[in-house]
Amino acid sequence: MRDDTRVTEWALAARSGDQDAVEAFVRGTQLDVRRYVTHLSGDAQAADDLVQDTYLRALRSLPGFEGRSSARTWLLTIARRTVADRIRAHSARPRLAGVEDWQSAAERAQPRGLPGFEEGVALSELLSALPSGRREAFVLTQLLGLPYAEAASVAECPVGTVRSRVARARETLMALLNEAEEPPPSPRADAPARPPVRSRPTTPVRPGTGRGAGTGRRVAALAGSRT
Repeated sequence: MRDDTRVTEWALAARSGDQDAVEAFVRGTQLDVRRYVTHLSGDAQAADDLVQDTYLRALRSLPGFEGRSSARTWLLTIARRTVADRIRAHSARPRLAGVEDWQSAAERAQPRGLPGFEEGVALSELLSALPSGRREAFVLTQLLGLPYAEAASVAECPVGTVRSRVARARETLMALLNEAEEPPPSPRADAPARPPVRSRPTTPVRPGTGRGAGTGRRVAALAGSRT
């Protein structure tokens, strides 16, 4: 469990230029910020820039932080605005044709063989199937552990909306997992043979084995973990 009181104390101490407090504040929150901006933006390759921009904005704004809310909630609100600004900026630019989708590029760029890597990629694929509002609510409450009231503050919506979005997100995720568990239909004996089709390799979620097994257990646990 994260110690929000300690994080807030670091932020308050950092206001006066305490470099040790600044470093502790960044170390204590950067994983949450990275996970949040990655899922919220849908752009894994932009995560480094978004995290950096978030902390630049936060450190400039620290003198005005008074501790009325937890520093983690305050920081994630800044992260949300950072992502929104990036999305607005990119929506005004012409898109380049022939550029590979970010999922395949990100998978090649990430280090493999690390504990939890495969499960993390598969979980990201599942979450990417959710509408943005439901994905944000699920990430804030189920992955980052924010109370619903704080998640509502970050997402700038009523608490009831967060609860509804999380419930719907759970339903969708469990439906996807159940669908992945169903065996494929057996081919008919009289069906004509189909030539093999070349396509880009995909990473299906199969809760029965390998990556999907861990992800299935993780999502199932998250689906019933916090109410």
